[in-house]
Amino acid sequence: MRVGTVVFLSLVLDLFAFTIPLPLFPRIIEWYAKRELSDPNGFLSRTLAFVSAVRGLLYTSSRNSEKWDVVLLGGLMGSVFSALQFLVSPHIGSLSDTHGRKRILLLTMIGNILSAVVWLRSTSFASYMLSRVIGGLSEGNVQLAIAILSDVSTPATRSRALASIGIAFALCFCLGPPIGAYFASKPLPSSLTALNVYALPALISLVLLLVETAFLAVFLPETKGTKVQEAAGEQEKKGEASEKGTPQDRLALLSALRRTHFLFLAVFSGVEFTLTFLTYDLLDWDNRRNGTLLATIGVLSALLQGGYVRRALARVGEPVIARRGVLACALSFGLLSLLPRLSETNAVRVLYSAAALLAYTSATVVNALTAHASLMTSDNAEAEHGDLVKGKALGRFRSSGQLGRALGPLMACASYWTFGPAVTYATCAGAMVVLSSRMRGLSQYAGKDKQA
Repeated sequence: MRVGTVVFLSLVLDLFAFTIPLPLFPRIIEWYAKRELSDPNGFLSRTLAFVSAVRGLLYTSSRNSEKWDVVLLGGLMGSVFSALQFLVSPHIGSLSDTHGRKRILLLTMIGNILSAVVWLRSTSFASYMLSRVIGGLSEGNVQLAIAILSDVSTPATRSRALASIGIAFALCFCLGPPIGAYFASKPLPSSLTALNVYALPALISLVLLLVETAFLAVFLPETKGTKVQEAAGEQEKKGEASEKGTPQDRLALLSALRRTHFLFLAVFSGVEFTLTFLTYDLLDWDNRRNGTLLATIGVLSALLQGGYVRRALARVGEPVIARRGVLACALSFGLLSLLPRLSETNAVRVLYSAAALLAYTSATVVNALTAHASLMTSDNAEAEHGDLVKGKALGRFRSSGQLGRALGPLMACASYWTFGPAVTYATCAGAMVVLSSRMRGLSQYAGKDKQA
């Protein structure tokens, strides 16, 4: 079985296990709240009191303030996961450079399995949060998949190989949350007072992770140090596509890519998180309609990555595709800023137009930036600067994005409740325009880059 196929299938299993719990966060918190809020000194009581106090400083809801506190805490749990990924990603990458991709990937899988076991056995909010912490410290599948695919592809085929990661994300974020939402839609059994009523989705995640681990152990070869034979006709493309410059130039470009990755995801993930606030406040949408909107974004993104993005990356280069995605994001945020001024019928039409642009953004920006960063890395730790070694360099790149994902939702919520959606989304649109203009320097060493 080809390495690319093994990586794709393992990512599908891993991302299903990751996405199934996402829509359950509010219901999980509500279930623990019913059990634990009678103790004002308990961990959950003190956490929700802190969230409520912070929210109250920015926004006083006229309806369902407790619901918003639960939703906010769910977002905070996601931010904690991303913050932990920010801390550990560079170390996981460095360890894979020293000890091999497969060995470190299997070790991280043990941590993921332990996280699922703790969730399965969890009967308190503190133990559930422990499972999320273990998962945040252990998750290394995506960054190691990037390193593995970079090991077995040539510079000319790198972008096409890495596009499969984006396709796996799009598919799993389409299908995983609805599976989780199915469990969230079921009434809580009143007879279950001592057991974790979400043990079934936890068990599903655990089984997926066990199958993934066994699959990787059997089918994934060690790829570190792999010498890839270039096909006929690729030598000329390589000369055009991989003008890397000096180690100092490449380090500077990687630093610029990390900043771009951080800034983009800080803004993008913040708006993404507040979309459910917007549809609830303006359109009074329920979970089903929100799920349909998110599924539409995911399906369009997968289709774009499987067709347009792969061809466009080879034709115009990673920096141009990334800039186009950021500009599409700016236009999408601009449309979202208009929603409060529109009638409900027109607002829904504009919302789905914005969603189509967000799908294009999801399909292009991170994938293109990641591919461009991988082209600046090296397999040879002795001949190159240590910070250019593939696993470490890509780990630091992913770490920058995870920091953006940790901070973005918190900043966006503060702005949304302080200034309102119109100002928030218009400001984010302006930020994306500025970011796009600053991205022109990223094409400095992309020989195949053409004018947008």
